[in-house]
Amino acid sequence: MPQFDLVILGAGPAGASAAVTARKHGLSVALVDKARFPRPKLCGGLVTGRCATHLKQVFNLEIDPQLFETRRNFEFYMEGRPLGRLDGVPPTHLTMRWDLDQLLFSKALAAGAADFSGQRVEALDLAAHRLVLHSGDTLDYRCLIGADGVQSIVARALFGTPFDPARVGFALEIEAPARAPTTDTPVRIDFAAADWGYGWSFPKRASTTIGLGGLHLRNPDMRARLARYLDQLHTGQGTKIKGHFLPFGGYRSRPGKGRVLLAGDAAGFVDPITGEGIGHALHSGALAATAAAEAIAAGRPDTALSRYRPMTRPIRTALRSARLLRPIIFSPTLKPFFASTFRASRTLKRDYMHLLSGEVEYPALLARTILRLPLAAWRWMARRKRSVSR
Repeated sequence: MPQFDLVILGAGPAGASAAVTARKHGLSVALVDKARFPRPKLCGGLVTGRCATHLKQVFNLEIDPQLFETRRNFEFYMEGRPLGRLDGVPPTHLTMRWDLDQLLFSKALAAGAADFSGQRVEALDLAAHRLVLHSGDTLDYRCLIGADGVQSIVARALFGTPFDPARVGFALEIEAPARAPTTDTPVRIDFAAADWGYGWSFPKRASTTIGLGGLHLRNPDMRARLARYLDQLHTGQGTKIKGHFLPFGGYRSRPGKGRVLLAGDAAGFVDPITGEGIGHALHSGALAATAAAEAIAAGRPDTALSRYRPMTRPIRTALRSARLLRPIIFSPTLKPFFASTFRASRTLKRDYMHLLSGEVEYPALLARTILRLPLAAWRWMARRKRSVSR
């Protein structure tokens, strides 16, 4: 019966980040995943500046042009109508999750994590600090990290359900034919392509990743919406569709219990406006491993959560601020106001891009928005009045 300091369930970005960080602290690590790598993953593959920072910090990984395609141009739409374009913005990067996750997984194994990929969990006994794999392997642990995604079996074991169905999002995505993009080809964002969500078109060398996501309960017709979006973009019809739940802002304020921690999507650490989760996955995975290492070093593995929760406060504060901003962008009632204001304001567009680049965080953006909102509302009403008078 192998005994590990740390068992990590889920070997995506959060799990790989946790494994590499734990090994730096000298912990013995088992990395478990039901899939064998490389494996497909629904994700637009947009790597923000914040995410790039964590890749460097955890994996010493630079933005290699063989793996990433850098974009500095964005165009915005709402219901097919242009809201403007920005060129020369802070860089964001496009990648294929098949390749990125395989690279991060290989770095975790190279760091010394034991490979238990391709094995499903048959039983998880939190009281005994033990899990049993489908192969019959039994793994004991001092600490456990659930980095196993939105449908986390660790979160289910802790809380009875892996996510709040009233808050969870849902996304559909395809890989459409590539369109020979250049460094000047813009990334496209379509607000309101889904209810309380958006659509995206990410031009890459091998394909164009197109998808849309929004709150699950508000989009029972998501496939029909995707079909309309593809018609609008004149591509992708008949292509295989991937679908997945998305923890769209329903994060856990207490991401774990005792010696069991949740990271990444399993903790709900996904941006409720952009849907971006890779950066938070990398960050929270590293924090979870650090907390586990500190708890084990102190001889108190059961104190892991009390160490981890303060570490994740900046993430949770950012997500809470984003939830307060989300109605301004996605609420159907405020849609005309947002569209008019976003179209007219280059500053607002640049704030959005600086958010993606990691140069501004949500609490600061929320404060700016509160200060600017009265003037923006006054200008919008003035424009409406002039439009009616014509």
